Order: sequence, then C-alpha cells, then structure tokens
Amino acid sequence: MFRDWENYYLLVGSAAGALIGLMFVVTTLTAGLDANRVSRGVKVYITPIVFHFSNVLIVSAISAVPQIPTAAVGVLVALCAAAGIVYSAATTVRLSRTGWEDPPDTSDKWFYGIVPTIAYLALAGAAFAVWLVSRIAAYAVGATVLVLLLIGIRNAWDLATSIVQSPANRREKTKS
Repeated sequence: MFRDWENYYLLVGSAAGALIGLMFVVTTLTAGLDANRVSRGVKVYITPIVFHFSNVLIVSAISAVPQIPTAAVGVLVALCAAAGIVYSAATTVRLSRTGWEDPPDTSDKWFYGIVPTIAYLALAGAAFAVWLVSRIAAYAVGATVLVLLLIGIRNAWDLATSIVQSPANRREKTKS
C-alpha cells in the first residue's frame, strides 16, 4: 500500500522521533517552575505533544514493514486513530476545566485539543478507506500524519516560548 512512499515516511517519522527527543530538552526548562503548575501542564501540554509525535512515528513505522497486508495496515492505523481521538478529546476536556491559575487561551484549546481530534477523525477515515480505495488512503494517511506533525511542532514551539517567558523564569533572571 505504501509502495513509493518510503522517503516520505522516512522523513516524517525521523522528524517525529527527533522532536520527541527535543521535548525532553523542553521539559528540562520546567525545572525552576512551581511544581503544581508543572504537573498540571505536563498532562495538558507536554504529554499530548509527545503523544502526537509518537503516533506519527508509529504510522511511519507501519509504512516501513515489508509486505504488510493491507488489512493489517487498516487495523493498525485505525487503532492509532482511535487512541488519538480518545486522547485528544480527553485533552480538550482537561483544557476546558476551571481552576487554572493562568487559564488556557482559545488557541491552546484549539491546537492542543480540537484540531488534533479532527486530525485523528481524518486518520480514522483514512484507515477505513484502506479497505475501499487503498490508493487514495495512502494519500489521506500521509496528509493526516503531516498535519499531526505540524500540530506537534506548533504546540512544541508554543510550549517552549511560554516556558521561557514565564514569570518565574523572568524573576530568576532579574535576581542574577
């Protein structure tokens, strides 16, 4: 099914893998912040980014399996999509809860919750298209994986700039 897509998935999967590693660097930026804010932020901001990158990596790995049956591709991609829908919906709920010290803004609710949910719904559609029109499904899976990668990049950038600009980090710099 993914014949002639090797370079695409090699590029997208490698990018996702490298960005998962960079998220460990971003996480170290939280070292001087309030522990309560960090623990809540990990569930809502850091973990979803790593989750999306991991799904991109998994789908890319599926594409690299030699002679994998089309039905297996459909099932595995559908499982990734189902997990993504559930996880993104849970993230949307977490973002919508009250009691935040600094409530998430509208763009956070969209890009950390709603847009990924829509992308995973598209991935589910692409997974079901595997059985109907596998040639078109390859394009749909490829496009959705790229969207998830771009969402993760946007969110990682948003998170990193937010951490660097946090009041706790500014206070520490002015004390020096």
